Amino acid sequence: MNGFFITGTDTDAGKTEIAAGIVYKLAEKGLTVAGMKPLASGCDETADGLRNSDARKLIAASNIDLPYDLINPYTFKDPIAPHIAAQQSGASIELTKVTECYNQIAQQVDAAVVEGVGGWTVPIDDNHRMDDLAFELGLPVIIVVGIRLGCINHTLLTYEAILAKGLKVAGWVANYISPDDLCLQEQTQSIKDRVDAPLLGEVPYSAAINHEYVAQHLEIDL
Repeated sequence: MNGFFITGTDTDAGKTEIAAGIVYKLAEKGLTVAGMKPLASGCDETADGLRNSDARKLIAASNIDLPYDLINPYTFKDPIAPHIAAQQSGASIELTKVTECYNQIAQQVDAAVVEGVGGWTVPIDDNHRMDDLAFELGLPVIIVVGIRLGCINHTLLTYEAILAKGLKVAGWVANYISPDDLCLQEQTQSIKDRVDAPLLGEVPYSAAINHEYVAQHLEIDL
């Protein structure tokens, strides 16, 4: 199966926008592509049930129509860590369910882009973390780096942890999330000098960022 697992250096690194851009970029190449958001906390109540804005962005960038519950099998209303949200709602997050949904998607597309929650080691339950889910899916990982003070350390820790898990780092994306941060290019170059994985794109800050805008700044192939 082709595709990528998208992780971030931290919450608010811009994973969703970059993941949606990757979906759209691959679709532009003529592939059938779906985005997947296995776990989502911070959802709206709708007539169809809980719906997450991040999952909707991935769906909007995809070029295949799949059931929402396949794309986003676990939804929680409050915008808190998924293992806490699950505890408070009395739910149990099962990696086997996520894998089953992923496999159903994989049978219908050329590539799947799976977006994690928060950073690389966010807990899923008492025994599993986000990196365990990535390992189960076995996809190469793309790191979304929100370029800001502290991002060099966060990137190196994430990069080394992915390798230690036995997974491949397919590359990383420099996401310029603020127009006010200093030394943006210098920070990006510092990471480039220390991470042995390709820089797939530098996405300039935009108040109106969307998947089409992101795709213009990416170079990515399966």
